[in-house]
Amino acid sequence: MEASMDLLHSSGVLIIQHLQKDYRAYQDFLNFMSHVGDPRNIFSIYFPLWFQLNQVVGTKMIWVAVIGDWFNLIFKWILFGHRPYWWVQETMIYPNQSSPCLEQFPITCETGPGSPSGHAMGSSCVWYVMVTAALSYTVEWKDKSAVTLHRLTWSFLWSIFWIIQISVCISRVFIATHFPHQVILGVFAGMLVAEAFEHTPAIQTASLRIYIKINLFLFIFALGFYLVLKLLDIDLLWSVPKAKKWCANPDWINIDTTPFAGLVRNLGALFGLGLGINSEMFITSCKGKNSYKISFRILCIAASLATLQLYNFVKIPTHTEYLFYILSFCKSAAIPLTVVALVPYCVHLFMRTTEKKLN
Repeated sequence: MEASMDLLHSSGVLIIQHLQKDYRAYQDFLNFMSHVGDPRNIFSIYFPLWFQLNQVVGTKMIWVAVIGDWFNLIFKWILFGHRPYWWVQETMIYPNQSSPCLEQFPITCETGPGSPSGHAMGSSCVWYVMVTAALSYTVEWKDKSAVTLHRLTWSFLWSIFWIIQISVCISRVFIATHFPHQVILGVFAGMLVAEAFEHTPAIQTASLRIYIKINLFLFIFALGFYLVLKLLDIDLLWSVPKAKKWCANPDWINIDTTPFAGLVRNLGALFGLGLGINSEMFITSCKGKNSYKISFRILCIAASLATLQLYNFVKIPTHTEYLFYILSFCKSAAIPLTVVALVPYCVHLFMRTTEKKLN
């Protein structure tokens, strides 16, 4: 098993070297695509857009992102996947200390295990949701010309889907943070999670109590899994020292990429969604007469995106790890709460006041 993994890793290293040598001119584009695949974009860009256009799709998007990233964490703990930038420094398969030289970048040094790729998994699951949602509007077209248009739309959207996924995968391999097999596994795992939620309508009517129970289950299971294996003398945070040791620049190490940071961030987002959807502000604004107006939705999208950009200026202190996790949870919860309840309610009040003045 170890020999086959070494062969897989060494083959991956050759691919990384080829990409870094022959695709140097596309470095900026590949770094951009790596940012496109960042799971955090789901909450700050894709979700605000889709929730105001279609609340069912927006809600599903958060569930898919959170559950998908949770499975990604568990898989990473089980598979113990190495990352290329430290594996080449520690493996013994290269003779006479002739290990390959892999270039590192500011976004290379992620601290969690490498398999499956979280960026590839997050990107595939959210784009799967968006593509299937867009196609659902055309699936009921009956006449012949509409059927042809549906087929063309189907081909176009799935082509876009695969172009984006392949670009994200190549970018993650190019920066030496993943082996090729890790990004491939991530893409298909993300698609499986997204497809599972195509058949889970219960999330659309979940109460706040259900959201809290799911949050507690995800947290307790992950923490319990970690503690049980720690009692068995298996350190699930084994990758963090390796990242700190072999990262070319210590400033590139970010606590935000540790396994528990991602877990806390996702649990906060799910809790914020549950709090927002079950709030009076949401019911008043998004279930009222204004919710059907295009002007209301456009204002909500613009205000949500603008407000969330301001959240990027809120820097969470990292000197105390537990404080960082608590504040990260609160900040993550505030994002869907803002999109679902606060912004629509403010827009609702603004439109109501404007209508009264006109009358």
